[in-house]
Amino acid sequence: MPLPPLVAPGPPLTRADSERLARHLMLPQVGEDGQRRIMAAKVAVVGAGGLGSPVLQYLAAAGVGTIAIIDDDVVERSNLQRQVLHTVADLGRRKVDSAAEKIAEIAPQAALIKHAVRLDAYNAEQFLGGYDVVLDGTDNFTTRYAVNDTCARLGIPLVWASIFQFDAQISVFWSRPPAPAVPVTLRDLFPQAPPEGSVPSCAEAGVLGVLCGQVGSVMAAEALKLIAGFGEPLLGRVLVVDALNARWSEIPLRPAAPAVRVPPGTPATVVPPPPGGYPAPTAGPPPTAGPSPTAPARATHAAPSGPGRITPAELNRRLEARRHRQDDFELVDVRDPVEFAQNSIPGAQLIPLSFALTEAGRTGLDTATEVILYCKTGPRADRAATAFERAGFRTTVLAGGIDAWEAR
Repeated sequence: MPLPPLVAPGPPLTRADSERLARHLMLPQVGEDGQRRIMAAKVAVVGAGGLGSPVLQYLAAAGVGTIAIIDDDVVERSNLQRQVLHTVADLGRRKVDSAAEKIAEIAPQAALIKHAVRLDAYNAEQFLGGYDVVLDGTDNFTTRYAVNDTCARLGIPLVWASIFQFDAQISVFWSRPPAPAVPVTLRDLFPQAPPEGSVPSCAEAGVLGVLCGQVGSVMAAEALKLIAGFGEPLLGRVLVVDALNARWSEIPLRPAAPAVRVPPGTPATVVPPPPGGYPAPTAGPPPTAGPSPTAPARATHAAPSGPGRITPAELNRRLEARRHRQDDFELVDVRDPVEFAQNSIPGAQLIPLSFALTEAGRTGLDTATEVILYCKTGPRADRAATAFERAGFRTTVLAGGIDAWEAR
């Protein structure tokens, strides 16, 4: 839902401001009032790396008045593949210095504040207090949770994103948003950090460099929307990006104690539990939650034809064809989130069985598109396929489940 602007308008624009920011002023949703709010805003950006690079550039170009850059790292050669704010000439320099130098060239009128520190639970409030909005572009769980918990405690809106290989998630967290918006934080999505070493870092698993630009640009847009009060921010929604297959989607997020704790760093296609947690499986027909307000009601089949079967080798060929847009299907993992975090088939989305047995669990999927389901060995996928077939879907089950996939 639209939210009121975070920041009061600053002084009138100068002629130079109006010339530089003319394309914003032409937008009725922004206009002079919105631009004055942007120029009066104080924003803290945590991380001047892959996500921080586009975030900082676009916030500065948009005219944000005060920008804090928080990063304790130095520029390394392996950073340059995605951290486009830095160059070969910056190798060995502190990222805050390199970033501030480039930002000053983009927006010399901006007040830049540098903090070459790593935030933690003990110092985060000292460095984040007093800002209108915080953007988290960090790459480690300790800092992410420290930033989230501090923003939640201070009531500061937080624009958050996480990237992993070809996948990303983006959202807005806010513990004290204006009514009637519902407060949500990172802990509503991922209640706790995963065990140390259980999730590979970008240095261990890799990341598509250009994905940082896509995601960072969205983060900057979310911050500007909050500051000036235009559009509909991602509060209560998680934007999911699958760059490998060029798919963007979103999933709802509500404050709830999830039935299963999903570790942060789980691939971006994880669907968080619905409010109240996933429903318990029932012995009778699958329960329904009523039709989605945005999706047409689906016809049911009185006598489902039953799911087909696909071998791991066949699925691998079809995944390759889908990547080249020569095939189209949805690949659904119906195991528990913890199992999914441990291993999954690339390109799959998680819909745990108890959720897949409900109408709400199938929301967003098109009955015209084949659904391929899998679990560990097969039985749970068969149950889910039966429910999908009753709801009008054409389904296929991976023979032998992910165990067979990994043994192929």
